[in-house]
Amino acid sequence: MPMAASVSKILSRTLKPQNVSLATVAGTISKPIPTFGRTLCTGATSFQSQGSERDGWSKWLLFAPGVFTFGLGTWQIFRRNEKMQMLDYRKNRLDMEPIAWTGSPSSGEELNSLEFRRVLCEGTFDESRSVFVGPRSRSISGVTENGYFIITPLVPTTNNSRSVQLPVLVNRGWVPRSWRVKHLEELGDAEKPENIRTTEVGKESGSSSWWFWSKKPEPIKNQEPVITPVKVLGVVRGSEKPSIFVPSNDPSSGQWFYVDVPGIARACGLPEDTLYIEDINENASPSLPYPVPKDVNSLIRYSVMPQDHMNYTLTWYSLSAAVTFMAIKRVKPRKARR
Repeated sequence: MPMAASVSKILSRTLKPQNVSLATVAGTISKPIPTFGRTLCTGATSFQSQGSERDGWSKWLLFAPGVFTFGLGTWQIFRRNEKMQMLDYRKNRLDMEPIAWTGSPSSGEELNSLEFRRVLCEGTFDESRSVFVGPRSRSISGVTENGYFIITPLVPTTNNSRSVQLPVLVNRGWVPRSWRVKHLEELGDAEKPENIRTTEVGKESGSSSWWFWSKKPEPIKNQEPVITPVKVLGVVRGSEKPSIFVPSNDPSSGQWFYVDVPGIARACGLPEDTLYIEDINENASPSLPYPVPKDVNSLIRYSVMPQDHMNYTLTWYSLSAAVTFMAIKRVKPRKARR
């Protein structure tokens, strides 16, 4: 029994819990907590600030389509005003009296000042140097037919004081595709040598008059064709500005898709500053229906007229109002449901 009592005392003394204060334990556990808590709070605050800033920028971006379409509508108004001024300018120029043209402008600036002025030229068409620009379509009684514009140099006529002194490029008007093919065939036939008949006639004359050997047969000379001068009433124009869908001209193969005055002049062997006019003579001969000269009204027209710009303006403004309204509805806070 005494042995058991001593063992019990030793065990109770060894296993007895130490007196540790609760404040000490709490202080030991809670030491790292304030630093970690501050880190979490700071991260959450910065994330919320970034989110709110990003939301602010995204709200402003919602109005970008409305601003863009509004700018397009305003640009259409400016374009409409410019077109109206240009139409008035062209009409006033075309209403002026025609200029009797015999010379050539001294500079490019003078040539630009003559644009949309009517001029009266007299000379002879050099058909061998004609250029066809196209294809260009023409609607006749609701039927569309493909064709070309024919541009021919008007060259001076000898012994004619009223004739042009330098060649002038004349856009004579529209011709159908079949007319162009026939014209090229006639030019090909005209370029063939014509001295075969003259040689044969000379041989026959020599054989029939062998007994009169002292008399030499007279060669048959080709008579020069009678050149009839023509009068052209045209409007001074410049080169066309092709769109990105129009192919480039190929002078080497004779393919012209748009009017390039310096290029056509070089192809015809003329100076680059050659005057270019478009025939507007309305007194066409019934026996010669082609080429069809241009209508004066077509010279003062644009592909997009002022009324079209007004329609575009209304369209862009309407789209801007609709997009802006949707942006406001998206940004405006919703009312809490009760």
